[in-house]
Amino acid sequence: DRKHASCTARAMLCLALIAVGFAGGQPVAPTRSAVQMLAVGEKAPSFELLDAAGKMVRSSTFIGRKPTVLFFFPSVDSPGCTKEAIAFSQSLKEFGSAQVVGISGGQTDKYQDWIEENNLQSIMMLNDKGDEVRKLFKVPKAAFGLLPGRVTYVLNKNGACIEVYDNLLDAESHVSCALNAF
Repeated sequence: DRKHASCTARAMLCLALIAVGFAGGQPVAPTRSAVQMLAVGEKAPSFELLDAAGKMVRSSTFIGRKPTVLFFFPSVDSPGCTKEAIAFSQSLKEFGSAQVVGISGGQTDKYQDWIEENNLQSIMMLNDKGDEVRKLFKVPKAAFGLLPGRVTYVLNKNGACIEVYDNLLDAESHVSCALNAF
């Protein structure tokens, strides 16, 4: 589909530019692969995580019951991650009945303050301390293995993956790619 191809092409261009930049113009083999991630058509795994207030959230309350957008981001309180979370929060109405969920394991001690400072109370933000759910969803490391990856999964109402978008550098593009999947 054309929208999917556009998002995929944008992500591939960013990865190519990174590779060329780090190699001084010499091509570098990619260090991550979409094959590693949860694939389109694959059923999302179940999980339980704490929200910022310390309340246990079970994925079975939304995955398999309604469309779901899971965006994994590297860390709270960083400029790119903040922009991404705000962009998702500001676009909630456009997602209709879909559940939008942000998941990060970085700087978990700052989670609640970061949510309040950035007015993110309207979006479900989950704390993946230890990166267990990140591993379940096969979210690869980014920046040559130096950082947690930034990956968005769009799931249909049956819990099957219908879109995967992987782009560390263009945080805000995750919203438009997720919206294009619907």
